[in-house]
Amino acid sequence: MNTRVLVVLSLFVAMGLALHGIIPPIFGGMKPDMMLTMMFLAILLFPHIRNVFLLGAVTGVLSGLTTSFPGGLLPNVIDKIVTAFVFYLLVLMIKKYASTVAGAGVLTAVGTLVSGTVFLTAAFFIVGLPGGAGFTALFLAVVLPAVAMNTVAMVFIYPIVQTILKRSKIALN
Repeated sequence: MNTRVLVVLSLFVAMGLALHGIIPPIFGGMKPDMMLTMMFLAILLFPHIRNVFLLGAVTGVLSGLTTSFPGGLLPNVIDKIVTAFVFYLLVLMIKKYASTVAGAGVLTAVGTLVSGTVFLTAAFFIVGLPGGAGFTALFLAVVLPAVAMNTVAMVFIYPIVQTILKRSKIALN
C-alpha cells in the first residue's frame, strides 16, 4: 500500500473519530455518526478493496469503542464493515457520477441509510434496543437526521478535499 494514501486514510479516520466524540447522543444512546462521512470520503477518493476493508474495520472498532449506545461495540463493527462494502459497490456501479459533488451527496445519503439500518438491526438482535425504544423511533429520531447531516457535510467537504489532494499531488484512485 502507498504510504501517502495510508496517511491520508488515517487522517480521515482521526477526523471522523474527533467528530464522533464531540457529537452528543440524541435518543436512546444513539448519535449521528459523522465518522461515516469521513469513511465515505476516503472510499470515494481511494476506491480500492484493501482500503475499503481497512477503513470499515478500523472505523467500526473505533466507533464501537467510543459509542454511547449500550452494547454498541459489535453492532458498530458489523455496521461499518457492511456499510463500507455496500458503499464501495455503489461507487463502482455509478463510477461516472460518484466523483461529482451531487453523486457524492447521494451516495452519502444512501450509505448513511444503509449504516443506520444495519446498526439498528444488529443492535436489535445482539443487545436489544435501549429503554424500550423501537426500531422506527430510533430510525426517525437519529438515522434520518444523520442522513441530512452527513449529506450536507459531504457536499461541503468533498470538493475542498479533492482540491487539496490534487494540489498536493497525492494520487487519487
